[in-house]
Amino acid sequence: MTTRLNPTRLSGAFVALALAACAVPASAQLLEKLPEEMEGVGIDDNSGQQIPLDLRFRDENGRALSLVEVFSGQRPVLLSLNYSDCPMLCGVQLNGLVDTLQQIEGWTPGREFDVVSVSVDPLETTQRAKLTEQKYLDRYGRGGAASGFRFLTGNQQNIRALADAVGFRYKYVPDTKEYAHTAAEIVVSPKGMISRYLYGVAYDPQTVRLSLVEAADGKIGSPLDQIILFCFHYDETKGRYGPVARRVMSLGAGVTVCALTLGLIPFWMRRTPTGDAEASLETNPATPQAAPHDAAEREPIEV
Repeated sequence: MTTRLNPTRLSGAFVALALAACAVPASAQLLEKLPEEMEGVGIDDNSGQQIPLDLRFRDENGRALSLVEVFSGQRPVLLSLNYSDCPMLCGVQLNGLVDTLQQIEGWTPGREFDVVSVSVDPLETTQRAKLTEQKYLDRYGRGGAASGFRFLTGNQQNIRALADAVGFRYKYVPDTKEYAHTAAEIVVSPKGMISRYLYGVAYDPQTVRLSLVEAADGKIGSPLDQIILFCFHYDETKGRYGPVARRVMSLGAGVTVCALTLGLIPFWMRRTPTGDAEASLETNPATPQAAPHDAAEREPIEV
């Protein structure tokens, strides 16, 4: 006899899995505690792998395109796999992402980076995807971001090929007509190379910003971002950037040397050239010899 899960219970399991992945990605012990429908669901870290850019999808406006048009070499991408009819987890994840992006001041999707969500449901229509896009554009609330949000749909073959490439393991559950999956934002370079995974449904703004700067190989961000990346590295266990003591000390030493050098320049510039004056007197004896000559001329003449 097959046990059927109601949608509420299964949706709760999805969220539990996402939170578990945020703390300990792909933990076998945690997976064993989840329902049978969640077995085999998770994310494999394929960092450093290239996404196949020849896969074809349709954007929210119904236009056919290949991923090479999405990863055009101009901006890094925050990629996720979701679907519009997801009862809970996808909405929680995308809400969390948009809320985080609102806190990254001076950056706008479509200018410094792009946000791409690919539906895992091959039956999702472009019209449904368009409604989903508008929902999150409204939540984001900043102008000029429409070109930076993309919600793609496609056929089963291309969806599965993309999911396999990024290590996104999901499956369809016929009993509830839902997709069992977990949650993560995948940071991808402008040319489609997987850079990092940000697990869970809530994201630290500074971590997202630095991950995008790193994925873009320094082509976006400020000089301060580059200094932070020099002194900090991404800690997989904590899901955020932390200081590297050796690099912090190296940078501190360099700053100290520069500060001391700049501080001493005014003293060097104002130093009295006494040595040069003394050397000039030694090489020019004309002045000391003139005194005896003048004295002889002033002596009285005897008659």
